[in-house]
Amino acid sequence: MAWWQAIILGIVEGITEFLPVSSTGHLTIVEKLMGMNLNDASLTAFTAVIQIGAIAAAVVYFWSDIWRVLSAWWRGLWWGRARRKFDYAYGWAIIIGSVPIAVVGLAFKDEIETVLRSLWFVAFALIGWSVVMWLADVYGKTKRAETDTTWHDTLIIGVAQCLALIPGVSRSGATISAGLLRGFDRVAVTKLSFFLGIPALIAAGALQAVTEHKHIAAGVGWGNTLLATAVSAVVGYAVIAWLLKYVAHNNFSAFIWYRVALGGLVVVLLARGVISAV
Repeated sequence: MAWWQAIILGIVEGITEFLPVSSTGHLTIVEKLMGMNLNDASLTAFTAVIQIGAIAAAVVYFWSDIWRVLSAWWRGLWWGRARRKFDYAYGWAIIIGSVPIAVVGLAFKDEIETVLRSLWFVAFALIGWSVVMWLADVYGKTKRAETDTTWHDTLIIGVAQCLALIPGVSRSGATISAGLLRGFDRVAVTKLSFFLGIPALIAAGALQAVTEHKHIAAGVGWGNTLLATAVSAVVGYAVIAWLLKYVAHNNFSAFIWYRVALGGLVVVLLARGVISAV
C-alpha cells in the first residue's frame, strides 16, 4: 500500500462511517479497484483499525454528551437518588445495546473476515438493505425523542447493528432503520447510532490491532494504517457535523438511491468480469 492509497482509504472511511451507506462496503470496493487482495489478513485488519479514527471523531464531537451520561451512570451505581436521572438509565441502555454485536462479532469472526468479504455480498447487501431503509424512512413515526429511549429500544437496535457485520448493510443504516421503526425522530436515532457505534468499533479496531499487529506490520504497514486512521478522524468529524444538520430537515432517500445505484454498478462489473469478487 502506498501512502496516497492510505490517504484515499482514510477519506473513504471518514466519509462513509456515519452515513448509512456502509463504510466497510465502500472500503472493500475501493480496495479492490486499487488492485488489492481482499483476503489479505493485513488488509482486513487495516479496514477494521482505521475505523477507530472516525469513532475518535465521534467521541470528540459528542464529548460533553458522553461525559454527562458517563458521570450520571457512575453516580447512579453508588447513590440511589442519582438513579432517578434519565442519563443513568440511558447509560445502561447504551451498554445493553452494545452487547449483541460483541457476542455475534466474536462468534462469527472468521466468516466475517473471509466469506463476507466477497463483493457479491457487498453488492446485494447494499441493494437489499436499501429496501429496509426505505420502509423505515416512509413508515417510521418519528415522534419519539432521545429522552424516550429505554433499554428495550437499544437492545432491539443493538441486535439490528449485528447485521452491519455483513459489508454493504451499514452499521448506521441498520441502527437508524431500527430506530425509525421504533418511532424515534431522525436526529435522536442518528445520535443514538453514534453512541452505539463508539464501543463496538473501538473494541473491533483494538482487537484487530492487538491480534493482527504482525500481519499489519508485514503487509500494509503501521505507518499507512496510522495515516489512514488520522485522515478518517479529521474527515469523520466534518461529516458528523454535516449529517446532524442534514437529518434535521431531510429524510434518507438520497442515501437509499445512492446505495441502490452503487450496488447495481458493482453487480454489473462483477457479471461482466471487469472485477473479481475477492
